[in-house]
Amino acid sequence: MNDIQLIQNKIFEVRGRRVMLDTDLAELYQVETRALNQAVKRNENRFPEDFMFRLTIAEWNEISSQFVMTSRSKRPKSALPLVFTEHGALMLSSVLRSDVATEISIKITRAFVAMRQALVTLSVPSKLSELQHSIDDLRNEINEILANQNDINEGTQAQIDAISEAIAELQAKEPKPFTRRKIGFIRD
Repeated sequence: MNDIQLIQNKIFEVRGRRVMLDTDLAELYQVETRALNQAVKRNENRFPEDFMFRLTIAEWNEISSQFVMTSRSKRPKSALPLVFTEHGALMLSSVLRSDVATEISIKITRAFVAMRQALVTLSVPSKLSELQHSIDDLRNEINEILANQNDINEGTQAQIDAISEAIAELQAKEPKPFTRRKIGFIRD
C-alpha cells in the first residue's frame, strides 16, 4: 500500500466533511499528539471552524467503533480529539515548520485530491445513467398522456358526431303543428 492510500485510510467523514484525527496527523508529521495540539493552541487564529473542530462524544464513539484504532487507548478519556479538514491538515505544516511537515502536507494534499477525483469518477457515470433513466421515464409518461389524449379526442369527436346527427334528424323532421288548448272550464 502506498503513502497516499495509507493517508486515505485515515480520512473520515464527520459532519459532512472529510477530516483526519489529530493522532493520525501527529503520527504522519512525526510529532507527539500533545505537541501537535499545543502548536494548534498557540496558533488558534490559523484554525477556524472550517479547518478544525473538536469531536463530540457521539462522533468519537461512532468513529472509534467503526475502525480498529490504537489511538483511542492512548488518549485520555476526558480529551476528545481534534479533527482537521484538508485545509487544516495543510495549515499544520506551516505551524510545525519541518521538512517532514512539508513532505507530508504534499502527500495529504494528493490523498484528498485523489479521493475527490475518485468520487467524481464514480458519481458521474451513475448520474448520467440516472439522468438517462429519468429521460426514458419522462418519454414513457408523455407517450402515455398522448395516447390518453387521443382516446379522449376520439371519444369527444364521436359524441360531437352523434349530437350533430341528432340535430340533423330533428331538423329533417316536419314539426307537428302546435295546437293550443282552450283556456277555461270545459264540460264533457
